[in-house]
Amino acid sequence: MWQSFAPQNQVQFVLPHIKLSGRLWGTKDKPLILALHGWLDNANSFEPLADYLSDYQILAIDWPGHGFSAHRPGHYPLHWIDYLYDLDALLAVLPQKPQAIMGHSLGGIVASAYTAAFPEKVNKLILIEALSPLFESASQAKSRLRKSFYQHEKFLAQKHKQIRGYDSINTAVKARVHLTGLAEPWCRLLLERNMQATSDGVVWRSDPRLRLDSPMRLTFEQVDALMQNIPVSTLLICGKQGFSQLHAALPKARKWFSNLSEHMLEGDHHVHMDNAQAVGQLIQRFVD
Repeated sequence: MWQSFAPQNQVQFVLPHIKLSGRLWGTKDKPLILALHGWLDNANSFEPLADYLSDYQILAIDWPGHGFSAHRPGHYPLHWIDYLYDLDALLAVLPQKPQAIMGHSLGGIVASAYTAAFPEKVNKLILIEALSPLFESASQAKSRLRKSFYQHEKFLAQKHKQIRGYDSINTAVKARVHLTGLAEPWCRLLLERNMQATSDGVVWRSDPRLRLDSPMRLTFEQVDALMQNIPVSTLLICGKQGFSQLHAALPKARKWFSNLSEHMLEGDHHVHMDNAQAVGQLIQRFVD
């Protein structure tokens, strides 16, 4: 079910397993682009870009545990594979098939893996600072599993303690600027949706488990097998100051995608925010 909270352009989706919130820009008569944000971001991440894509509806959802979406129930470790199921369930309730699925960072990882497995469900794919699921050597499996369980045991033991907060959102914004280097207006835009006010200041709205290690990561062999022979027309946008690992992985990506258009723009990992106009122009030409 799709429930709208216009005119604030808030939307909510009641899926069989969880409730997702998001934001929707544009009118119903326009083609739809589904936007998937990155780790610890939220739907606000696409607000700057929506200004340059006015010919479309831009539907940006909050992943579970982010923004105004529900947290996954229970206290078990999280795993990125769960987002694939979220995406599949979401597409099933949308009133129209998206003209394109657009993903930044984690959102792009999920979108690329989903497209690889279900190419018939995706018209076009837009990847921003993302290529494929992360992978690591099989030799890391035991240490990753042990570390993840240790972190979650510690988290549960401390769960009764007071939730960490800040005296104001300004303090949190400064901390994120210092940690990530992302410009102050964009840090504020993201934190306004990932935090909530209390009588003492602001606290995190996002699920604290997001900051803990997952218990398992795929190997390169698994990722390579998944990503083979993707026929969907794909636009890849990277920032010149973005993640260097993406640049190094491009030769692999060219073998995975049979119809890949690559572009390198001025900007960092959040190039869709810092350089929204140029990103918007590329997307407009690609989707049209």
